[in-house]
Amino acid sequence: MTRGDLMPPTTARSPRRPLLLAAVAATVVVLVGGATALLVGAPGQGGSPLTAPPTAKTPSASAIPELSRRNANDQRALGKVDAPVVLIEWSDYRCPFCGVFARDTQPALVREYVDKGLLRIEWHDMPVFGDQSIDAAVAGRAAAAQGRFWQFHEKVYDVAPSRGHADLSRERLLDLARQAGVPDMAAFEATLDDVAVRADVQREQQEGYALGITGTPTFLIGSTPLVGAQPVDVFRDAIDQQLKAGT
Repeated sequence: MTRGDLMPPTTARSPRRPLLLAAVAATVVVLVGGATALLVGAPGQGGSPLTAPPTAKTPSASAIPELSRRNANDQRALGKVDAPVVLIEWSDYRCPFCGVFARDTQPALVREYVDKGLLRIEWHDMPVFGDQSIDAAVAGRAAAAQGRFWQFHEKVYDVAPSRGHADLSRERLLDLARQAGVPDMAAFEATLDDVAVRADVQREQQEGYALGITGTPTFLIGSTPLVGAQPVDVFRDAIDQQLKAGT
């Protein structure tokens, strides 16, 4: 198991954290060797894979906080804004198992659910592997500003190693943006240096920590949390259950 390199804030408090953390604890299924695991405690401080305490119970759907954005202009989302199920993803561009999901699982979910109007996918930055992860998240937002987020996302994960963390230097990010068809590279590069965009990435990261997320990839499918690069059938089952619950 690999853990993030950045420390979550010790002062973070959120009424939503116990709910999501308890839900993950009660329902998480970790694919052995295929996940950067959600951990108890701060990254880099030891800890063990998250397990439910004996008295933990899975909260009802109504107890899970509503975290979806459902913004029609959201460039970091795929699918209809009013799709019946939203899959929220917390990922890091340097996480190898996030790459597994992006390459092997997401395309199938897009074909089978997103394109049919049944599912919406919303990306959240969770840069846990150092400064290059934050830089890459900023670059993703720079691409999104020019309507090329998902193209950039695809290019980054296409070159991700199966083990270890990608080297996403500034030069590499610029090259990947060109490959993704970002039209205004001067504006893209200017955004890389925009302190407000970087602060927004870090704000989203801290929100993830406040929810108890310290590993990537982590997902919330309706009211069902999942951790790791699970087989596509695990995602299908969770989506189908949410669709059935909504009928």
